This record gives sequence, C-alpha cells and structure tokens, in this order.
Amino acid sequence: MRTQKNHGGGRKPWDRKAGDKKPWERGGKRPFKRGPARSTPRDRDGPAIIYGWHAVEAALRNPKRRILRILVTQNGEKRLQEFGIKLKVTPEVVRPEAIDRELSPDAVHQGVLIEAEPLPVPDIADIPANGLVLVLDQITDPHNFGAIVRSAAAFAVDAIVTTARHSPEATGVLAKSASGGLEHVPLVLVQNLARALLELRGRGFQLVGLAEEGETDLSDAKLKAPLALIMGAEGKGLRQLTRETCDLLARLDMPGEIKSLNVSNAAALALYIARRAARP
Repeated sequence: MRTQKNHGGGRKPWDRKAGDKKPWERGGKRPFKRGPARSTPRDRDGPAIIYGWHAVEAALRNPKRRILRILVTQNGEKRLQEFGIKLKVTPEVVRPEAIDRELSPDAVHQGVLIEAEPLPVPDIADIPANGLVLVLDQITDPHNFGAIVRSAAAFAVDAIVTTARHSPEATGVLAKSASGGLEHVPLVLVQNLARALLELRGRGFQLVGLAEEGETDLSDAKLKAPLALIMGAEGKGLRQLTRETCDLLARLDMPGEIKSLNVSNAAALALYIARRAARP
C-alpha cells in the first residue's frame, strides 16, 4: 500500500500495517482521544480541539475556558512567552509533525494546539434583553459557520442561536475559522428553531429573516432593538416554518452583476447594517 509521508518522513497513523504497535505502545505519548462523530457541537458535550494562533490565544486568555492539554512547537512556545500568556497547564513541546498527526492534512496549526473543556452554554433567557442576536437556520459548513462567528464577535453580537442538530461541531475547522470568536460570542443551542424564535419574540425581539425575495432592502427596513437576524443555509435559504415565523423578510440588494453573497459575507454586511440601524 502506498504511504503518505509526514514532515518527519514517517507513515501517517492510518497507514500502519497490521500488527504494528501504536506510538504509545512503543513508549510515546497517547494522542488526544477522538470520540464518535457527533450531531451536536462538541462545545456542548465534549472536549474541543482548537488550533491556530488566534483561536488558541483567545482560548488561553478566556477565564471561562478550562484547558486540558497544550501542544506547542519550539516556535509556538516562544510566541506564547512573548505574548505573556499565563498558562495553568504546562505545554508539551513537540515537533510539528506530532501536531500534524492530530489534524486533517490541510489543517494549518501554526505550531499550537490545545484540548479544552466545553464553554458554558447559555439559554435564550440569558440573552440580554436589549441585545443583537444572530440566528442560523441549518448552516452546516464549518468554514462558513466559523467566519460568521468571527464577524459576530467583531460586531458585538450578544449570542448566536442555532439548532443542536444540523450544525457543525464547535471545534477544529470551525474554531480556526472563527479566529477566537468562539470565546466571545455565546452559542445558544436549541432543539426547535421556530419555538426559539417565538420565545425571542415573547421577549420583545424583532425577528428579521434574510431572504432574496424579501419585501424590502435591509438598509431600508425599520429595525429596532432588541433584534434577531435570521439567516439560512446557502442554496436552501430559510426553511418555510422559519420564514413564516419572522416578523419581516428583508433582502440585501447588490449593485453589481453578481446579486448574491456567500452566507458568511452576507452575515457580516447584515450585522453592519443592523448595528447602525437598530436603536433601543
């Protein structure tokens, strides 16, 4: 069988021949335990693996995030020291390929990787009464979801509401794409999105769904706080029950030849408009 080489020239774990000893059976360290595939974000029900400088730095600086293990290269350790990050867990200094083996081949870890406990998961009742909320209706791509979390952090969104099912794990690719945003924007996980929207409405939130067929451009809509912006997956858009629950459907008019945006870009634009328009 053809083997794939890592940076150190050895075989990848999935290329071991039958009968080969595992690294920890030869005296090495046991790698992070990987649980079965989950249908709910790992931040709710299991340890998260976070890699990449910005995501790891934000997690290490977050007092609510309990760190279980830290892997760093020599350069990564030096960078942590230069930034004066106080660590409660002693880092394990390893070669880059040791971190490579914990991740998918295309992951860019920048010499740092941590395993951490889940963050506290708030309830809808914990969202500030005059807040700005982003509701995601079955957005499953971790790159898009992570980029949306990053924009949400930039625009001081009070919470992201999404379903416990049909959403990506709050770990790995999502955490890297969020670039530290997971530490600043709470994820509220619900079982039924329509019911959650009704609960938000009961708390006084205006429910504005983003849809191409919206009756008005978002920048012309009369927005008020508290406000919940609801976005659907690319292609599918908002589900029927979700759109029927909204108070208003709004669109984003594009002056150029291309009339639509990637969902993460659309979220950033919508949040910019909402922050400027919605007033208490």
